Formats: sequence, C-alpha cells, structure tokens
Amino acid sequence: IQEFIANWFQLEGDEFARFFNCTEDEEAIQHLFKLATGLDSMVIGETQILGQVRQSFLTAQKLQVTGKIFNELFKRVITFAKRTHRDTAIGKQAVSISYVAVELSKKIFGNIEGKHIVILGAGETGELTLRNLQGAGVSNITVINRTLERAEQLASKFVAEAVPFENLLESLKEADILISSTASTGSVLTKEKLQPILQERKEKPLFLIDIAMPRDIDPTVAELDQVFLYNLDDLQKVVNENMEARKEVAHLIEKEVETELNSFYQWLDMLEAVPVIRALQEKSMAIQEAILTSMYQKMPDLTERETKIVEKHVKSVTHQLLKEPMDYVKQMANQEEALAKIRLIFGLDSKK
Repeated sequence: IQEFIANWFQLEGDEFARFFNCTEDEEAIQHLFKLATGLDSMVIGETQILGQVRQSFLTAQKLQVTGKIFNELFKRVITFAKRTHRDTAIGKQAVSISYVAVELSKKIFGNIEGKHIVILGAGETGELTLRNLQGAGVSNITVINRTLERAEQLASKFVAEAVPFENLLESLKEADILISSTASTGSVLTKEKLQPILQERKEKPLFLIDIAMPRDIDPTVAELDQVFLYNLDDLQKVVNENMEARKEVAHLIEKEVETELNSFYQWLDMLEAVPVIRALQEKSMAIQEAILTSMYQKMPDLTERETKIVEKHVKSVTHQLLKEPMDYVKQMANQEEALAKIRLIFGLDSKK
C-alpha cells in the first residue's frame, strides 16, 4: 500500500514514510476497535470515524475482497462501537464550540423550537451552528453575512432566511438569541450600536453568544440592561469540562475493548477446531443413521413410541461418547498437532 501510494502520487519513499503508520496482528485488531469507538480520535468519542469504518467495510464486501475473518472482525467492531456510543456518555457531552453554543441556548430557554435566532457569519462555524439548531427543532432562523450571496447560499441549504448585513440591528429588534462567528478583525456589534434598539424590544431579554476569534461583540455590551453576553472563553470552559468527562468514560471503554479482543481471539482460535468438530458430528450422525437403519430392518414391527425410544437412546450414547473429545478439541483449538491426533484416533478425513 505504501509503495502504491508513493508511486501514484510520485512521492519519494522517505518523503511519504513519515506519514505512514503500520500495525500488524493483535496490534492492528486493537487499533481497529479503538479507532471505531473514537478512542484514538483527536476529539475523543466522535462518531464520524465509525461511519467511515462501516462504509469502508461495506465497500470492501461489495468488491468481494474480505473473507471470513475480516467479516467477523468488522461485524464485532461496528456492533461494539455502536453499543458504546448508545450506552455510554462518550459522545453525549458536546466538545465543539458550535454545538455547545446551541446547548447553551437550550439551557437558557429550556425549549428553543419557537425562538428567533440570528446567525451572524456564514462560514463553516456558522453552517455547523445552523445545522445543530435545526437538529434541535428551531425553524425561525435568520442568516446574516457581509456578503448577502453567501448568506443566501447557506440559508438555502436549510429552512432559514437570509438578510443583508445592514439589517443586523433591525433583525435584533425581534430576535431572542444572536450567535456570532464572523471572520472580522474588529467588533461587529458595540454597546453604542445596540443601545438604540433596546427600547423597541420592551425589556425582552437578548442573549448574545460570541464564538468568533477575535471577538465579534464588544464586551461592554454586557453592561446594557436585559442583554446577556457569552463569549468563546465561557463556552471553552464547557468544552474542556466535557472533554475531561469523555476521557473518564474512555478509560472504562478501554477495559471493555480488552474483553471484546479476548472474545475475538477465542473465536479465532476456534477456527482450526471447527472442521474437526464438524467431522466428528458428521461421523456421529452417519453411525447413528447406519445403526438405526439396521435396527429397523431387523425389527420392522416397532411401534411409533418404541421407535422414538430407540432413536433417543442411540443418539444419547453417541452424544455422551463424544462429549469429552469435543471439549478437548475446543481446548486444543489452536494446536494443530493435537487436532491431527484427534483426526487419526477417530478416523476422520485428514484434510482440514
């Protein structure tokens, strides 16, 4: 793979090698479990990587380049990762600024579905914020950007209205929350600009959430009555606390990963034993059938009840005879020499 990528992009081996990391055998399996659960991600517990792992696996299956071991491994990994995200708090605490901004809005009002929210800034952060707001059920959203065309493009992706930047103060007359994330180098909203519209708001509280760096909203705005300002520092504290909480959960999940690894290794070890167990079962069934056929020929007048009793006892004898050999085969699952002896003793097909 390393050689192919280097050749394809015409890179020198040394130049590409520092970006390439290779794990094998048990390390590779452990890496896959941790990767899919988000334990190895920069943002602990994020779920996007799980979707990528699943899609990659489905693509590989479609191209018929996976076998029994890969199919079983990825099935276990994806199931485990889904369970940890569903049953633990690994992904429940918000660790993105835009998401925390929306969560803060929900804490302020309890229910924000009917609130009017203004998004100032139509960049990547603004889009993420808008996406999170609509996920929370908000439908009354106004998008404002210095370039109206960009605001319209973003608003068209969602159920939102785009208005010109010049209409910012007009929009704030009716808004409940402003979430600002522009790329401006200076203050977009100041105390002097905001104060004139407050009388028209009739003491209706206005919550300003500034997630821009540098800040969009002058800190002195917080001195105004019924205006409540939260900045990036306030939100970052929540993000940091949530990240610590995720780390605590991650330690617990790592212990569960060990259990999953052991379970998979046991299944892997059993692969060598499966053909032997199947051969023993098939030989047992063949002997049962031969004996019963012979008995029915010699005693054709058996009643239905007598037939059932005979079958039950014949099957019981073979089952009891094979119980300990079967247990031994399972214990010796990864020892080829021991399995070969079992085949020899019971006269099984020597082919694995």
